[in-house]
Amino acid sequence: MKIAKDTVVSIRYELFDSEGELLEKVDEPISYLHGGYDGIFPLVEEALQGKAVGDKCTVTMQPDDAFGEYDHNLVEVEARSSFPKEVAVGMQFEGGPESAEDDDFLLYTVVEVTDDEVTVDGNHPLAGKTLTFVCNVTGVRAASEEELSHGHIHEGDCGHVH
Repeated sequence: MKIAKDTVVSIRYELFDSEGELLEKVDEPISYLHGGYDGIFPLVEEALQGKAVGDKCTVTMQPDDAFGEYDHNLVEVEARSSFPKEVAVGMQFEGGPESAEDDDFLLYTVVEVTDDEVTVDGNHPLAGKTLTFVCNVTGVRAASEEELSHGHIHEGDCGHVH
C-alpha cells in the first residue's frame, strides 16, 4: 500500500541540525494520520506522499517550515517572587505573553535564575533552526472511519475520551 490521503503512516525518524548533529531519534515507530491532519510537518508529509513500506525520505526544513523563527519578544524577565522557591533552569511553565488572548498559552522554559529575577523563553527549543528530517516508512494502512472523523489515529490507548 502506498501513502495517500487518509492512510495511517508509521515511520522511524532522526532529526538533525544544520551542522549534522543528531537532535532526536526514535527507536519505536511513530504513527500519524496522513493527508493534512497536522500530525507531522507539512513538508515531510508532502515528501512521503506515494511512498511505501521500506522507502526512505530526507527533508531539510527552514525555520518557517518547522518550529518558526526565533521570537525575542517571547523571552521575558519576571520577578523571582512570582515563581516557586525551587525554580531551576530547564523547568517549564504554561503561560501567555501579555498580548495573548485568554486561551493562547505557550510553554515557557526557565533559562536563567538569579536572586531577583527569572528569565523564561516561550520559543520552541528548535525555533530559528534549519532541520533535516530523515525517516524510514515502517507501515502504511487505511485509516478507520473513527480515525478520520476524529482527525487522528487510534492505536492502543489514544489518551482521550470520545
